[in-house]
Amino acid sequence: MSELTLYYDGYCPLCVREMDHLRKADQAGRLTLVDIQQEGFTERYPHIDPQAASTILHADTADGELLLGLDVTYRAWSLVGRGFWIAPLRWPVIRWFADKAYLWFARNRYKVSGWLTGQQRCDTCGPQGCSIDGKKQGDN
Repeated sequence: MSELTLYYDGYCPLCVREMDHLRKADQAGRLTLVDIQQEGFTERYPHIDPQAASTILHADTADGELLLGLDVTYRAWSLVGRGFWIAPLRWPVIRWFADKAYLWFARNRYKVSGWLTGQQRCDTCGPQGCSIDGKKQGDN
């Protein structure tokens, strides 16, 4: 069992890109990355509302705690040994502003993905997930 199960939007190119980076950095297998757009998601994860998870990033810890937003991002990157780059976003004074900025990003992620990658949504999704490079998750 992994230490963190992270539920992400597999239609979002930036989200998929981050998950690809996390997957590569997760040498110890501490993360489980789950695309909320995959077929059968609600049956396999009935405790996660896909609509809510498409509004704000969700994750379950191994002890059953539900994390949201940047707390998920910080925990995931910390588990792969790279939490230092996002740690300032969890500092008390910065946290409030960072959380507001994250919520704006989450609402506008397809538009922001279009600006940054030229692609607003992934179009290679299927039962095995999505990747912006045209490969299904797990392919090498």
